[in-house]
Formats: sequence, C-alpha cells, structure tokens
Amino acid sequence: MTTTALWLFGDQLGPHFHSTAEHSGRDVLIVESAAVFRRRRFHRQKVQLVLSGMRHLAEDLGDRATYLRADTYREALAEFGRPVLVFEPTSHAAAAFVAKLHDEGLVEDVLPTPMFALSRADFTDWAKGRNQFRMETFYREQRRRFEILMDGEQPVGGQWNLDAENREPPPKGQSTLGIEPPWWPDEDDIDRQVRHDIDEMNLDTVGADGPRRFAVTADEAAKALAHFIEHRLDTFGPYEDAVLADDWTMAHSLLSVPLNLGVLHPLDVVYAAEQAHRDGASLAAVEGFIRQVIGWREYVWHLYWHLGPDYRDNNQLDAHTTLPDWFTDLDSDHVDAACLSQTLRDLHEHGWVHHIPRLMILGNHALQRGYDPAALTDWFATVFVDGFAWVMPVNVIGMSQHADGGLIATKPYASGGAYLHRMTDYCGDCSYNPKKRLDEDACPFTAGYWAFVHRHRARLAANNRTARQVSSMNRLRDLDDVLEQEARRTQF
Repeated sequence: MTTTALWLFGDQLGPHFHSTAEHSGRDVLIVESAAVFRRRRFHRQKVQLVLSGMRHLAEDLGDRATYLRADTYREALAEFGRPVLVFEPTSHAAAAFVAKLHDEGLVEDVLPTPMFALSRADFTDWAKGRNQFRMETFYREQRRRFEILMDGEQPVGGQWNLDAENREPPPKGQSTLGIEPPWWPDEDDIDRQVRHDIDEMNLDTVGADGPRRFAVTADEAAKALAHFIEHRLDTFGPYEDAVLADDWTMAHSLLSVPLNLGVLHPLDVVYAAEQAHRDGASLAAVEGFIRQVIGWREYVWHLYWHLGPDYRDNNQLDAHTTLPDWFTDLDSDHVDAACLSQTLRDLHEHGWVHHIPRLMILGNHALQRGYDPAALTDWFATVFVDGFAWVMPVNVIGMSQHADGGLIATKPYASGGAYLHRMTDYCGDCSYNPKKRLDEDACPFTAGYWAFVHRHRARLAANNRTARQVSSMNRLRDLDDVLEQEARRTQF
C-alpha cells in the first residue's frame, strides 16, 4: 500500500517532522519556489540558509525525497502528480493557501505541527477568557506542564524568574567577552552551489554574502547545542543584555535559526540546558536561557495565531513615518550614532543581532521616530535570518513598538542614551554625547526620547509605569528647544 507523501516547507526540516514512527516510511516532497524569494526583499544570507537547509535535508533523506525546483508551489505540485500531507504552516498566508489546496484535493490532510512544545489546541484552552496576556504567567505554566526546573510543585531554587541576576553591563576594559567562540558549520558543496544559484536567480536581496554561520541540519544543530551548553551557557546569563561592538555574538547560542527552520526541537534544547544545571551550570543562566525558549518563543508563536492576522495592523501610537532607505538598505555609513551604525553593520554582515540591539537600538529608534509598525514588522521578518512571519508581530507590534496599546507589554520600550551607555560600549567613541539632549552633539536617543514622551504625554501620564517620565519631562527648561531640534533632525 502506498502511503501519502509529506510535503515539507523550508521551515519544517527536522526529524520530528519526517522521521517519527508515524512518518518515517513516507516519501517527502521538498519544493524550492523561486516566486517565494522574489516576493520580498530578504537578506541574502537568509535565502542561503533556507535553501541550504532544504537541499541538505533532501540529500540526507536520499531516495525518500523528491526535490523540485519550480517557479511556484502549484507548478511543483502539478509535476509531483499526487496529493500530499502537510503540517500546519507557520503563517496566516501559508495556512490560507494550504486550506485552498486542501479544498481542491491537492492536499489530503493538514497535520498539527510538531515544531513547538505546546499544541495550538492546548494554548487555546489556556487563553480562554483572557483579555490581557503576560508571558510570565504562560512561562510558569510551561515549566509545570513539561516539568522543567521543577522541584515537585515549586521551581528549583525557590524562584521562577532570575532575570535580576542576568542584567550585567559589559565587562569594563574588554572588547569581547573572551570566551569560547560559537560552533561554526563547515560549508560544503551544497552551500557553494546554493551561493552560485542565488547569483543566477538575480534576486533583489539586502545584506552581504558571507560564510554560513548557523546550523541548518539536525546533526549540525545537535553540535551547536552541545557546544553552547558546554562552553557558553554560564556566561550567557549575566551578559545576555550586554553589547560589545567587537563581539557580535556575545555568549548567545545562535540556535534561533535551527529552531525556526524546524531543525531543532525546543524541548531538546531546554532539557539539555536543565541537565547542564544538574551538572553544575549557573541556575540563573540556565533559567534565563530556558525562559527565552520555552517561555517567550512559544508565547510569540501561539499569540501569532490567537491574535489573528489583523493584529499586525494595530497602530495605536499613530506612527506613520516611512522607513528611510538608509535603514532598509542597512547603510551603516549613513549613520553617525555609533550604536545604530554598528548594529546596521552587523545586520548587513551577518543577518543577525541579539535581542538588545533589536529592541533597544533598532526598535527604540523606530519607536522614537514613529516608523510605521506594520512596515517595520515586515522589515524585521525579512532582514533577520531567524525572522519569519510568525516571529515578528508580537515582538514588533507588541513588545517593541507598543502599537497594540499595551496588550503585550505594560509600557513602551523607549529609552534615552543612558541605558545604551550603561549596557553597551558604543558611547565612548561616538560623536554624540548620551548625557546631552540639546546642541550638535546631543544624542539622538536621549533627545528623541523626550520628543517621544512629549508626543504621547497623555497616554504615558495615564500609565502608572510611565507617569513619572511625563513629570520629569514637564520639568525640562529646554523642552521647547529639544522638540524643535528633533523636529528638524535628519541625521542620526
């Protein structure tokens, strides 16, 4: 009896999709659609990673795999010639497309995704009756459900959240953390062919070509995880929010790419981290890392579906500034502020920066300047190598831009230069002074912060977490001059 083949998308590449007891004998269809990569302006290295992952999987599966290169998915399905099984896709648009294919008989059935620890049905049960969402509540339930860092009914160590221990500024006098570098993959003939084919496709991409820095196979992901656990996890904790200009990875795991390509399962990651604590790793570091994976990442995924496709249209701060070309082109030479320039440079070179440059430099700048949140969401999803449609709405609309009015975060993540001066080493050589809000050397973040507070003073005054900032702004004797300066600012 012939079993129905699995059609795997480019972010469904791990063994939990194709090699479980239920599916290990099935044929697998993998489709490389040129139209997908023409649809948006992706970072070149993101295209490279997705294609490399798909082609490596096809090679690993051998005769089980049918690998088709076509302009569109429909063309490939017509060539394949028989209905397929599909796992739940990772975007609203893809889900609607698959539903249409199912109605037409091209897709036999849509299966629950094994990409996350918690099922969508279980999250729906958890979310019933809630009109506000807080990650900490969800995270604690995740810990209980999967028995992660638990001592009976209580958290190991007596505290659920050790975030206060993971906020160290960068070490003074050091240009890097001085720890073991991340695990790097070795490029092979597949990677070289992918690079050649991208050139031939003549895509409109952004960012530099470069060596592949992220795991795209299950074997690579296992090595990257083991290396991080052994050599970098302990340092990750205290310095997870710190930034050094000469250390773009700091102590971060770089596992977001294999996780978001579906190569690595989140429970494998968190159980490995939990075992590291049993073997002596710092509880604060382990808890902080586990919270990112089983807490925030899962939370973002489930809220993407729960809040629906219209969530990304939220714009409660009425922000409509068009993203400037220097921003979308990752043109670091156009920018004077050291923090913003270096972040754009790292993004151009690697397609990745960690969560503090994303939130407190790129997101903070966009929030202060009123960039359109939907356009910003699309930008983050395409220029980051770990960015996908489901990843960015809650992160950008909710957390970064406060465009949902507080559904996700209780306050906007806006800050002046003082935060950046404390948590990065950028300010020392910068042409701007983080302590100044007026004159030619006034920090765009410091001055921009007060302009932001003034623009939204009524909303912020009504929020007990931000009312003090409005009171502080009202005491600024030079406020009118600062507002005029920022209204005229064209250089950052």
